[in-house]
Amino acid sequence: MADEGFRDPRLASLYDPLDPDRSDLDAYVRMAEEFGARRVLDIGCGTGVFALLLADRGVDVVGVEPAAASLDVARGKAGSERVRWILGDAGALPPLEADMATMTANVAQEIADPRDWQGTLRGAREALRPGGRLVFETRDPARRAWEEWNRDATYGVAEVPGVGAVESWIELVEVALPLVTFRGTYVFAADGEVRTSESTLRFRERAEVEADLVARGFVVEDVRDAPDRPGREFVFVARRPGGPAPGAA
Repeated sequence: MADEGFRDPRLASLYDPLDPDRSDLDAYVRMAEEFGARRVLDIGCGTGVFALLLADRGVDVVGVEPAAASLDVARGKAGSERVRWILGDAGALPPLEADMATMTANVAQEIADPRDWQGTLRGAREALRPGGRLVFETRDPARRAWEEWNRDATYGVAEVPGVGAVESWIELVEVALPLVTFRGTYVFAADGEVRTSESTLRFRERAEVEADLVARGFVVEDVRDAPDRPGREFVFVARRPGGPAPGAA
C-alpha cells in the first residue's frame, strides 16, 4: 500500500512543490534515448513528473500508480492526456510490449514486502517486449543514508501556490535492517493543521538485487552509478532475454 503522503490528497498536492528539483530524472531520460525506447512503462509514476518528461519528447508512456491521490495530481497536469494512466501496481498490467520499464527515486525501495517485490519484477518482465529493459535505482546500504534523516538536516518552509506556507521535515523512526522507517511532518500555516506520513524503505544489497532479477528471468546488463548521488546508489539495467534489445545496432 502506498504511504499516506501519496494517498492523502492534501499531502499528494505538496509532492512537487516541496521537491521541485528533479534533476535525478535526467539520467533516466538519457537512458531512454540511449536504448531507443519508444514505449515506456513508469512503475510508481506518482504525480507523473517523469512520465510527462518522456511524453514531451514523443515517447509513448504508460504510468502505473497505486495511490489515487497522486494519480489525480498527474492527471491534472498540462499534457497529461498524452500519457496512459493506470491505477494499480505492476503485478496486474495489460499487455504492453514496452521497450523500457522504470522505477525512479525511492519506488523500488518503497516496495518493502518481498512478495510484492517479486510480483513487481514479474509484472515488469511481462510488460516488456523481448529485449526490453528494466531500469531502477536503490540506495547502497553501506552509505547509511538514514543517518541524515533528521529535523535539523531536512527542515524547510515552502510557499505553495494556493496553499500558503508549509513547514516540513523528516525524522527517523526505526532502523531494523533491511528496513528503515521515517516520518514526514507537514504544518500548514493557513489553518495550523499538522499531518504526518510514515514511510518504510527496504535497503537491498547489490548481490540480493541481482539474484532477484535473475530469479525473475532477467539478464543483469549493467549496474551504474547515480549521477546525482555518486557513490550512494546502484542503478540497475536488466534486460528481458530474446529479440533485439531496443537501441541495439
